[in-house]
Amino acid sequence: MKPYVILNAAMTLDGKIATKTGSSNISGKKDLERVHELRKECDAIMVGIGTVIADDPRLTVHKIDATPDDNPIRVVVDSKCRTPIDARITNSDAKTIIACAREYKDDLIASEKYETFKKRGVKFFYSGSERVDLKLLMSYLHEEGIDKLMLEGGSTLNFSMIKAGLIDEIRICVAPMVVGGYESKTFFDGEGFNLMDEAVKLELTDSYKLDKDLILVYKVLK
Repeated sequence: MKPYVILNAAMTLDGKIATKTGSSNISGKKDLERVHELRKECDAIMVGIGTVIADDPRLTVHKIDATPDDNPIRVVVDSKCRTPIDARITNSDAKTIIACAREYKDDLIASEKYETFKKRGVKFFYSGSERVDLKLLMSYLHEEGIDKLMLEGGSTLNFSMIKAGLIDEIRICVAPMVVGGYESKTFFDGEGFNLMDEAVKLELTDSYKLDKDLILVYKVLK
């Protein structure tokens, strides 16, 4: 058993989610509101450690009318336990779960950072040897009462999740702009598949304009 996973992201027409310098302000105002409506609907929101380090996000519902009870549980996939001690996702705005690999567990527990996080109510889940076992993580989150999970991952986590068959739906905002650049981050990255026949197949279930942006909704075929 696992949560229903919705991958949400915004990308340029050429498939970039950030420039080589990390600039990622792609969505228009209406799309940001759509994203926060989706956050409000979900039990949890998950990102990778790269997003935490680069953007220091709050991962709360704040672009629309909401109360603290509307904030989803925040989940960070952080294999090497690198979450900064002052990261905003560890504050009291919402509950936080950090998923780490077992190899780094002892060093984390021995650190000052661990005690600080525990005092803030942060929970830890350990799986996998050097990298978090995403399937075990999904099972754990389901046991924690998370039925619907919003994935706002970076390109590497996105690929790892879809390769493992853990994404059920993709909602993507396509902005009318072109960035280019071979060092710019794409929607999916990772090691990729070798053959087109291995690609994950999708079914378009909805599409609509939102101001200047185009919203596409896909079901992941399994």
